[in-house]
Order: sequence, then structure tokens, then C-alpha cells
Amino acid sequence: MLEHFSIKETLTASMILFAVIDIIGSVPIIVGLKKKFGKIEAERASIVAGVLMIAFLFIGNKILKLIGVDVNSFAIAGAIVIFVIALEMILGIEIQKNTESKSASIVPIAFPLIAGAGTLTTTLSLRAEYHDINIIVGIVINTIFVYLVLKSANWLEQKLGDGTLQVLQKVFGIILLAISIKLFTANFAQLFSTYVKF
Repeated sequence: MLEHFSIKETLTASMILFAVIDIIGSVPIIVGLKKKFGKIEAERASIVAGVLMIAFLFIGNKILKLIGVDVNSFAIAGAIVIFVIALEMILGIEIQKNTESKSASIVPIAFPLIAGAGTLTTTLSLRAEYHDINIIVGIVINTIFVYLVLKSANWLEQKLGDGTLQVLQKVFGIILLAISIKLFTANFAQLFSTYVKF
């Protein structure tokens, strides 16, 4: 596997994953979750997200086929979850209530915020163009960066302030809403063309 290692491929895969994960754009969500739950388990969230991405790279298609779900349906489900999160951000409402959990780690940070449907389906599409080792290194690089951002949640909260965070939250909420709609329409169109024949 190591003979296929390429710095160029690794950088390209890393940048693609960085754009899809969009952890910088998720800062308002992370700070909001920290306020809601009181704590963010950065290590746990980062490790789980990284393992999910690497595991899905190798067994994603098999898992989906095993449960009778195609990639497009999986992406649509993820788009709906992202849509709900975006509505919470824009309208300032609480749709998903959680009174038992005292920290935010696996849900919703590791999944679907970091290793969501868009990220997981992207890992599958990258495999068609790049060698596995380069994608894995790209995932590890992004996981480390995600950990640093999650670990800096307190500092980011203090530096940005409530007013700035509220504005950013609504702006990124609209962006997230647009991403969810794009993800939904693209995959719905694919499903429609696959199952509906004229």
C-alpha cells in the first residue's frame, strides 16, 4: 500500500474532505452545542469520526447493500438531518431535544456533523480516483484538525462573543441549509432517474 503514497494525491484528498467536512463553518454549531450540553468530548468525537470515515471507505458499499439501502438514499437521509440542524440555527428553535446527555461527542458532532452522509459518500467517490493510503492520510489530517477546533471551543467562544456567534450561526445556518438542499436534490434526481423509466 505504501508504494502508492503520493503527496499530491494526499493533499488533494485532504482539501476535498476539508471542504466537505467544513469544520470552520461548523464553529457556531460547536459552540452552540457546548452551551447546550455543557461539555464537548473532543478526543472521543474526533476518533469516532475518523474511524467512521476510514471504515466507510472500505465497507460502506457493502453495509448499504447488506441493509438494502443505496448511496443516494443514504445521502438523502443525511441531507434531512442537516436540514433540521440548519433550521435550528436559522430560526433559533430546538427541534432535537436531549435532556439526558451531559456532553456532545458521537451524536451530533462525530455523526452527522463531521462524518455525515456528505463526508461518507465523498470517501466512497474518492476511492474511485485515488489510492486508499492517500485517502486514509487525508482523513487522519482532517481528524487532527477537527480535534484542534473542538478542543478550542472555549477559546473560540470567548474570542467571538455572543453577538458575533449569533450572526455567524444564522449565516452558516443558511449555508448549511443550501448544502442540505443541494445534497437532497442531486441524490433525489439520481434516484428518480434510476427507478423511474420513461
